[in-house]
Amino acid sequence: MTPFKLTEEFIAEIQQLIDNNQDATLTSLLEEVHYADVAELMNDLDEDHATYLIKLLDTEQTSETLTELDEDVREAILGNLSAKEIAGELNELDTDDAADIIGELPKGMVQEVISELVDREHAKHIVDLLRYDEYSAGGLMAKELVKVNENWNVLTCVKEMRAQAENVTRVHSIYVIDDEGKLKGRLSLKDLLTTSTKTNIKDVYIPKVDYVNVNEKPDEVARIMTKYDLEAIPVIDEIGRLVGRITIDDIVDVIKEEAEKDYQLAAGISQDVEADDSIWELTRARLPWLFIGMMGGIGAASIINVFQGAFVTFPILLAFIPLMQATAGNVGVQSSAIVVQGLANDTIKKGELIGRLGKELLLGLVNGIALAAIFILISHFGFKTSYLVSATVGIALVTVIVNAAVIGTFIPIFLNKRGIDPAIATGPFITTSNDVLGILIYFSIAKYILNF
Repeated sequence: MTPFKLTEEFIAEIQQLIDNNQDATLTSLLEEVHYADVAELMNDLDEDHATYLIKLLDTEQTSETLTELDEDVREAILGNLSAKEIAGELNELDTDDAADIIGELPKGMVQEVISELVDREHAKHIVDLLRYDEYSAGGLMAKELVKVNENWNVLTCVKEMRAQAENVTRVHSIYVIDDEGKLKGRLSLKDLLTTSTKTNIKDVYIPKVDYVNVNEKPDEVARIMTKYDLEAIPVIDEIGRLVGRITIDDIVDVIKEEAEKDYQLAAGISQDVEADDSIWELTRARLPWLFIGMMGGIGAASIINVFQGAFVTFPILLAFIPLMQATAGNVGVQSSAIVVQGLANDTIKKGELIGRLGKELLLGLVNGIALAAIFILISHFGFKTSYLVSATVGIALVTVIVNAAVIGTFIPIFLNKRGIDPAIATGPFITTSNDVLGILIYFSIAKYILNF
């Protein structure tokens, strides 16, 4: 299949066809286009044009398209559809996707849409999913799966699987339950095909199966599925009953959302925002950290003001302030980034604080000595500074680097233990604190050695 490329010319053509009510041409033009590409197209259309396409195209295509739309675009389109039209789209979706969309509807419309769903079993499953927290395994899971009873024989099992598989887009695993619905294990398709039809499932199923509880956090589900390379994982309730499964496509979305959130936190954006959000929303997300950065700058300026007498005797010290701030900030961000990544991947375990701090301290010392040696040569021959001043700045540089490495390591671990996202430590938080402390360390060491 040739990759679809959305161009301005194509968008303009679609808009013109809509304006001229060329329904047959539109349908023919878009029927072979993947639903994700149709969603990309709709994201670039205005609300009226996008709604027109949703109503025109085949429901089987547009239902999946809805799940790929930007949230604000989907909200606008759903606002233009009746409860019956929305229910028609949801009938074609897996229960997890349908529940996500219903969860975005105004409260007064939710019951109306559910009552319009043709498949009552589908509606029951959606309602069941809506009771779970959005940020939990229960909120991520789908009800569609294939399960067999341990007391069935192979022949009965195959018949039941055929019936269940009709409602499952892709069969990743066959789960085994007991009479109470509790998860017992999984069934190998190979064993099923090579075993006598009279054999009981309890004699051939595999007891070992990875699973998660309905209350598990999405990032923990993602960690488990990534660690064990799982395409799907069953979900059990508080008493061990199999209630659903989470597939890899849902986890990819979780990982993507977490990465975007962490990237924004690292950049000093405290809320989940998009480029096309309002000025007010973007300002609220950015201003707090800009304010902290400004206060850090004022703090550094105050420290410099205290030591301004040094510039009369040693004016060259002023030239190396950016060096201290930039180096401290870079080292702090490097150290915190490694720690944050380790915490996210669970490679840094509890109780490793002392060992991690010791390693970063030693690493900072080695890097600091290497950079200080290079600096002393450059400053003495390039800036013609005295050996004493060069050595003073070099010693301050080593101290600043070690300090930044320790802070960059300690802060993320401390925040993680307090239940705060450690990604916040990789941005302005670390940079600002190291800027201020770096300047204080720099002038304190210079004052002690140079005696000004």
